[in-house]
Amino acid sequence: MKYYLLAGEASGDLHGANLMKSLFREDPDARCRVWGGDLMEAAGGELVKHYRDLAFMGFLEVVKNLPTILRNIRFCKADILAYQPDALILIDYPGFNLRIAEWAAKQGIQVFYYISPQLWAWHASRVKIIQASVDRMFTILPFETEFYAKYGYEVSYVGHPLLDVAADFTPTPDFRERNQLPDAPLIAFLPGSRKQEISRMLGVMLDAIPLFPSTYHFAIAGAPSIDPSFYEEILRHHPEVSAGRVSILYKQTYDLLYEAEAAAVTSGTATLETALFGVPQVVCYRGNTLSFQIAKRLVKVPFISLVNLVAGKAVVRELIQAQLTPQAIADALLPLLHAGPERGQMEAAYRELQEKLGGVGASDRAAKEMVRLAVFSRQ
Repeated sequence: MKYYLLAGEASGDLHGANLMKSLFREDPDARCRVWGGDLMEAAGGELVKHYRDLAFMGFLEVVKNLPTILRNIRFCKADILAYQPDALILIDYPGFNLRIAEWAAKQGIQVFYYISPQLWAWHASRVKIIQASVDRMFTILPFETEFYAKYGYEVSYVGHPLLDVAADFTPTPDFRERNQLPDAPLIAFLPGSRKQEISRMLGVMLDAIPLFPSTYHFAIAGAPSIDPSFYEEILRHHPEVSAGRVSILYKQTYDLLYEAEAAAVTSGTATLETALFGVPQVVCYRGNTLSFQIAKRLVKVPFISLVNLVAGKAVVRELIQAQLTPQAIADALLPLLHAGPERGQMEAAYRELQEKLGGVGASDRAAKEMVRLAVFSRQ
């Protein structure tokens, strides 16, 4: 059967790639045409658009890039019609994907949604779009089943796919030697996967370095979709880089987390990845001021990090907008660098978090039901 998958961000590329591997196991004759990234292409997808050309962050950024977004939507619709998939699989990325879902349903195309938009955080009225347009929603967070049940909409909770990713990870034996990292304790900086995030977050993280003991080395997880020259422009202004205290690594985030003593992490999927590797962290977020003020009035959840949202309590400290300063990053991480009550409490909360997220096999469970539903619809 033919599947058309739409992912617009790095996390969607990761989860889309793992879902595709499961689809190919479940349906050996499957063909996949995809919007995503390098991982989905490597998994066997025919790549139409790369997510680096799709990801816009914040209200103002979306408005500024609206002509590009509308062109992409028009192209996407035409491409789906030309491909005639047995199922359209949408992966998160709600601003784009919900528009495509509404349109596809009117064309009689079967629509699956993998990884629910965060409607429970804001704009819950969009549940009506999902009810009318999505044949089956596959959720990955435990509280989403109850959220959709309030609207009389049944979903398939498959568990979180990051559990599979973490469980399958095998550390690289020569990781430090390959990257010429010193034999020193590491602190990881995960400044995000979009240029807008990185430009706002990385400088603040770097400015915190002098507040840590000189025995620590700092490693940045570089986003594979971002040209290294973008990082170089930021790094060349910081004396700690020329002093040899900073490294930047590409496509090695999990090896870095495996080695790290602690991490400063931009809000998003990476906060959950960091928790699954058991790394104490501080969560960072700074957006466009006007976009943030608009979001603050719309968002209806008490936390911004997935770790705290799933746990239902403040497990990790969140530094938002003006709270995000070099001193605040240091104040949050320094007590976590050694065994003690604060580090112990966070590690215990991480273990509870894993239990809440269910067992491994999310991609397999989702793919199995997708294939079953797609076959059934053809009969």
